[in-house]
Amino acid sequence: MHQVRSFMVLPALPEQLKPVRDLAYNLWWTWNPDAFELLRRMNLDLWRESRHNPVAMLARMPQEHLERLADDAAFLASIHRVQAQLESYLSHPTWFNKHFKNHDIGTVAYFSAEFGLHECLPIYSGGLGTLAGDHLKSASDLGIPLVGVGLLYRQGYFHQYLTQDGYQFEDYPDLDFSLLPVNPIRDEEHRPVTIKVEVGGHEVEAMLWKSTVGRITLYLLDTNLTRNRPEDREITARLYGGDQEMRIRQEIMLGIGGMRALRALGIRPSVCHMNEGHSAFLAIERIHQLMTEDHLSFAEAREVVATSTVFTTHTPVPAGIDTFPSSLVTRYLSGYCHRLGIREQHLLELGRINAADANEPFSMAVLALRLSYLSNGVSKIHGEVSRKMFSAVYPGVPVNEVPITSITNGIHTRSWLSSEVAHLFDQYLGPQWTEYTDEASAWDRVNLIPDAELWRSHERLRERLVAFCRRRLKLQLVARGAPPAEIDATDEALDPEALTLGFARRFATYKRATLLLYDMERLAKILSDVDRPVQLILAGKAHPRDEAGKELIKKITHFCKQPELRNRIVFLEDYDMSIARSLVWGVDVWVNTPIKLHEASGTSGMKVIPNGGLNLSVLDGWWPEAFDGDNGWAIGDRRIYGNQDYQDFLEANSFYELLEKEVVPSFYERGPDGLPRRWIARMKASLKTACPVFSTTRMVREYTQRLYEPAADRWLRFSADEFKIARDVAAWRQQLLEHWNEVQIEGVRAEIPEEIVVGHEVPVEAYVRLGAIDPSQVSVEIYYGPLDARGLIIKGTSIALKCEGPEGDQHRYRYKGVLPCEYSGQCGYALRVVPHHPELVARYHVGLLRWG
Repeated sequence: MHQVRSFMVLPALPEQLKPVRDLAYNLWWTWNPDAFELLRRMNLDLWRESRHNPVAMLARMPQEHLERLADDAAFLASIHRVQAQLESYLSHPTWFNKHFKNHDIGTVAYFSAEFGLHECLPIYSGGLGTLAGDHLKSASDLGIPLVGVGLLYRQGYFHQYLTQDGYQFEDYPDLDFSLLPVNPIRDEEHRPVTIKVEVGGHEVEAMLWKSTVGRITLYLLDTNLTRNRPEDREITARLYGGDQEMRIRQEIMLGIGGMRALRALGIRPSVCHMNEGHSAFLAIERIHQLMTEDHLSFAEAREVVATSTVFTTHTPVPAGIDTFPSSLVTRYLSGYCHRLGIREQHLLELGRINAADANEPFSMAVLALRLSYLSNGVSKIHGEVSRKMFSAVYPGVPVNEVPITSITNGIHTRSWLSSEVAHLFDQYLGPQWTEYTDEASAWDRVNLIPDAELWRSHERLRERLVAFCRRRLKLQLVARGAPPAEIDATDEALDPEALTLGFARRFATYKRATLLLYDMERLAKILSDVDRPVQLILAGKAHPRDEAGKELIKKITHFCKQPELRNRIVFLEDYDMSIARSLVWGVDVWVNTPIKLHEASGTSGMKVIPNGGLNLSVLDGWWPEAFDGDNGWAIGDRRIYGNQDYQDFLEANSFYELLEKEVVPSFYERGPDGLPRRWIARMKASLKTACPVFSTTRMVREYTQRLYEPAADRWLRFSADEFKIARDVAAWRQQLLEHWNEVQIEGVRAEIPEEIVVGHEVPVEAYVRLGAIDPSQVSVEIYYGPLDARGLIIKGTSIALKCEGPEGDQHRYRYKGVLPCEYSGQCGYALRVVPHHPELVARYHVGLLRWG
């Protein structure tokens, strides 16, 4: 085949319009209403055709149209105004500047397999990517010194289209990177910057790109280079595409390649944050870089890396975690193990719960946990679920002490807020409200918004949503080749004045869309009520290999075709961030029905709240933290039954009853002025209680204060004085591992009187043999608390005993202390010996614990 040499042709922008190009390449415009409107008004038809992509729109815009814009004084004034806003945003002092001005935390590197910043950069599939995108945006707003790292997928995630029968098919069109808001990174000689990673015994080269997100830079790797093998060019072809072999190749490129990309750019992060386990190999590469550049041993480098790495798990069930057969891991990483100076078995043990079980698959989440001393779930419930799910990684550790905390997810409010409501907030919350999105006092001013104005704004948003749905439905039917009469009928789909419910998410089994259709006759009766009409808009994709999900979509589309429901329920194809925005702007109620303890957090319901929408949700994920009885509705209660069929029956009945007896009557109960006052009161309660809490402003601040700052401090301490502390901690760990079998609890005695009351302190004495271990290297503790029916301590706490010195011989020590009686009822205690080092925050990661 003949060789094709490529070159790039750029639009000839008039000088006056050149600031627009700079704006198009900074995704700040996605959350600035003036910038968004400026780009949209350049050419509305091209804006829609390009899927709201200003780079593609500019490339396709006729030159004469550009010249007309350059002569439009009003448009040029808008350019100058938006340009001034961007310059002010970039130069304005930030929260981080104010609170960390004397504290350098270095650079935080945030790794994620997907980033959902906007539909014009389609390298996301769902909630994980959307959260990552919102994380970057809030990091920009707050001024956090953070960079993002991901992969630039040539085909992104699939486009969905349905057959006439409702069956989902997938389309994977190639993206033209020259028409995306990304730029190749070039060196001083204008050559593309690339890195190399060994993948399966040979090197694969990746080109580096960047996308600008306000103040933040997102670095992306691309293996679609002609000098790579055909199979290697496919590594960055599709998000979550291919089999297990493709997944491990992608995760090697993300983790190892991502760290090498940062190194090639001269960035040495003080903190690395793994957003899910996909990027866990970054910890291995970080260790490798420390060994190569700073001459540390594997054990020493591991201490530095683990103490400055953050891992966020988003998975509440084991089935959702990436695991690989041992043979696949050794095939792809055996050469890497050799360079690390460790056996293949050592690496495999890092990814297994039971290191000795050769049949256990290699888990990326377990690897992430073992190589990060700061881990968190994404809601309070998910933190509890994660501590139980991963408790076996920390044998002997009580579940409530498993070192996984929680930071509840949020949303980037301005990215999901309609301009309609934003104007209301500017007027009544004050023009600076965007700087205080996580402060309750700012949202208390919602009470100042007149009920009529809030309701009219929301009604206009519902009208726009109905118009949007009609356009989308018409396009869907045209693409399917539907008859003209059926296409014309979309003009009457939905009612702009009817109560509108939204349900949009991945069609995974645990999301339980089946609950809506549990009693289809009852649902049809609710939807088709002539006097109090209700309509339901659904959207979402099933994974290409999820046949159950595809069948569910098919079932829903068949339900939509019933003659009496044709204008009351619709399914929108190819769910993306554009559809999501229209839905969360315009629906009255967002429905969420996951199987309990299967929703880690969920953020879609958070997005309707700033726009005046209400939540009708199962009490799972974030909703138990938000729901107070007045700001939405809870499907069912907090109980979990052993029989899922019975759980479905109860919660489906609760869903229908809430609609029939609470939601619908409240919506249609109007006063003399035509306003649903009770409904509006609930809207305001939702705005005031949820908006300040469930924002990524609050979330990223929490990550910075609770995780990034301490991790950065430990990076600085561990790397100081030629990594002296790291070497000391590694030596301490090794000594404990060699001599832990010498630790024995020989006795414990508590002077318990016949009658004890709350507040009493019981003297405790213990005798422990430590062998070659010094008392300063361990903590001897009483673990105590109330007992359950099985005689096990629940929600226990610990208190350290004081070493009184040797007892009998030099290896046996006496410890004393008191046991506080803080609870009434049946209580218990146990003695334990735990590793202790003043520089170690994660004592349970040592893997040593002795109970007696």
